[in-house]
Amino acid sequence: MQLRVYYEYTDCGGIVYHSHYLNFCERARSEHFFSQGIKPEYDGYSFVVKKIEAEYIAPAMLGDMLEVSTQTQSINNASLTVCHQIYRAEQLLFKALVILVCVKESKAAKIPAYFKEKLHTWN
Repeated sequence: MQLRVYYEYTDCGGIVYHSHYLNFCERARSEHFFSQGIKPEYDGYSFVVKKIEAEYIAPAMLGDMLEVSTQTQSINNASLTVCHQIYRAEQLLFKALVILVCVKESKAAKIPAYFKEKLHTWN
């Protein structure tokens, strides 16, 4: 997914504020579902973040065009791990390993087959 860095994402020095990288990753995950004609929630099932390991490698700047990639690392019964990477051209700026848990009615739930088939295409 491509996006441009707007003023609202930056600090007074024109550098992307650290929390916005996580927003960009969340947007990329949602866009994956939307691009397939579905929403990231279905029949009461959705995903919540359990853990994030983030590495800030180089700053993104006001006006930059960024590419956010999302790849499935593993899928278990009730959770999945995805890797997000954010690039400016060929330069890796940020990466995060995110563990998501499937929930239904605020409780962990087995990931439905409907979602599993969509999650495998994040490669």
